[in-house]
Amino acid sequence: MDKNIRSMRREYNRDGLLEKDIDDNPVTQFGRWFKAALDTGIKDANAMTLSTVSNEGRPSSRIVLLKEFDEKGFVFFTNYQSKKGSDIEAHAVGSLLFYWSDLERQVRIEGSLTKVSRELSESYFHSRPVESQLGALASDQSRILGSREELENRYEDLKKQYEGKEIPCPEYWGGYRLEPDRMEFWQGRPSRLHDRFEYVFEDNQWIHRRLYP
Repeated sequence: MDKNIRSMRREYNRDGLLEKDIDDNPVTQFGRWFKAALDTGIKDANAMTLSTVSNEGRPSSRIVLLKEFDEKGFVFFTNYQSKKGSDIEAHAVGSLLFYWSDLERQVRIEGSLTKVSRELSESYFHSRPVESQLGALASDQSRILGSREELENRYEDLKKQYEGKEIPCPEYWGGYRLEPDRMEFWQGRPSRLHDRFEYVFEDNQWIHRRLYP
């Protein structure tokens, strides 16, 4: 098995990333690459790895979904009482990682995390399918669950309780916005001579530089 894993590799030949091709604003550059991922038909193009740090300094990562982005930052939604929520409460910083294999590209984003407005959280919550809204109420995310049956029973009870009614957005559920201060764009190239550009927000402006791969 170890031998097979060691031999797993591929060459990256699809594209390059040159200075003349990148925008001075990394959010604009991200928008270009995100559109390319959507246009290519990549499944779950908005899936991103969110990494946080606990109060004990232990890092943890999980996949979440990007729901909007602009100059103010990158937004996702979750249960504030979850593991990620308690991490963010302890250390309000995090990183995001997008990897689009078909395009041989990845984007790393680092910055501070804050809760979005209650208005935005409730607006997004009520835009979700009813099943997802009920799921948010049924799940005590990250807490110990005795059995699958217990979860399904809670869901069915809530389904009956709110039949024909508006489902309230729980106070413990909402969005976070990661405001970036560092972003990096990686384009795979042959012979592992990849293209990497790092953007850093300094003195109220973005500066970028090429990095060794």
